[in-house]
Amino acid sequence: MAQKNISAYLKKRGNAKIAAHSARFFKTGEGEYGYGDKFLGIRVPVLRKTVPLFEDASLTKIKSLLKSEFHEIRLFSLLLLVHQFTNANEARREKIFNLYLDNTQYINNWDLVDSSAPHIVGVFLFDKDRSILYELAQSERIWDRRIAIMSCFHFIKNEQYTDALKLSKLLLNDQEDLIHKAVGWMIREIGNRDIDVEEMFLRLYYKQMPRTMLRYAIEKFNQPRRIAYLKGRI
Repeated sequence: MAQKNISAYLKKRGNAKIAAHSARFFKTGEGEYGYGDKFLGIRVPVLRKTVPLFEDASLTKIKSLLKSEFHEIRLFSLLLLVHQFTNANEARREKIFNLYLDNTQYINNWDLVDSSAPHIVGVFLFDKDRSILYELAQSERIWDRRIAIMSCFHFIKNEQYTDALKLSKLLLNDQEDLIHKAVGWMIREIGNRDIDVEEMFLRLYYKQMPRTMLRYAIEKFNQPRRIAYLKGRI
């Protein structure tokens, strides 16, 4: 189906009340991280259920969708890419991976990153050189940096922690709250699998970590342990 028809299909499922709520939730006001973004008002479960209807869309069509002014259409394009990537051979996976990294300027909010980076970038790089993640982590764009750390979620699920820890160290002094949250989240996920690895990292760096990052990282610790970290008494 033509790109314009996919867009038309999605636009018909919009809801003005949901769109207004989404615009507030994703901080689209002046000076906020989602400034200027536009919403149709489509819930994520609806988008996910729609993916199989267009699973054969070409990469050219998906790229056009990714450039949409509407948040949900960009998210749909990414969910479609994830779906195709999951079912693709290695050659097509590489094409999807390259398309993704060539168009990160359109992957410009945390939900767009989190729903796609681990499943495309993380999976593709699992058995390959990962130096591109360190380049992304030093980008001026907050979303490139979030792609870098969130891609490590796939590695963490497979008990590979080295890159997540190195990138976390690299991002310790990041100025953005959304990076603090992502890094803290990934450190916590490491701890869910190997608490000793997490605590070894924390003991080295917890006093340097932004408060939000630390709180996310220790969220599942018992209360006395959380308090000890927060008060710098480890």
